Amino acid sequence: MAERYLAEDLAANKALGDFGAAAVKSMHPNTDKFNIMTICNTGSLATAGHGTALGIIRSLHSTSSVESVGILETRPYNQGARLTAFEAVEEKWPNSTLIVDSATPSYIQKIGQVHCAVVGADRVAKNGDTANKIGTYHLALHCKFMGVPFYVASPTTTLDTNIESGDSIIIEER
Repeated sequence: MAERYLAEDLAANKALGDFGAAAVKSMHPNTDKFNIMTICNTGSLATAGHGTALGIIRSLHSTSSVESVGILETRPYNQGARLTAFEAVEEKWPNSTLIVDSATPSYIQKIGQVHCAVVGADRVAKNGDTANKIGTYHLALHCKFMGVPFYVASPTTTLDTNIESGDSIIIEER
């Protein structure tokens, strides 16, 4: 049973990563390499393998389509700094940079063009409202303000059809 779940989760994550990579490429048809941002850890250390949001980066990297990855540290527990940065180094993602959460706007300005931000989700309500780590909202606002596409990549297990909207999601306070 556990081995079947592992195989199914890995296949679902790979499909999500490949679908997301294709979506990123279709949004920028004249671009070969992408500058991407992410927050928290949604990779092989958080899933059965490949990952959700990091699965998109992993799928892009497998086709040499990553120019840079901006990794937000994800305070207060620093999952981005401790886990995502580790995965980026292990997999040799090019130009991976650890960013203090509050430095998002200056990083986007410095890079010149961030093609997208990809994040995971802890929970998704029936109407599509999404809850994730506290810095995700900060990243989303800056992306909106600066014209950077913002994608949420999550497995169906994060979808909670019992709640109508994000108003019913209890936010963890740290």
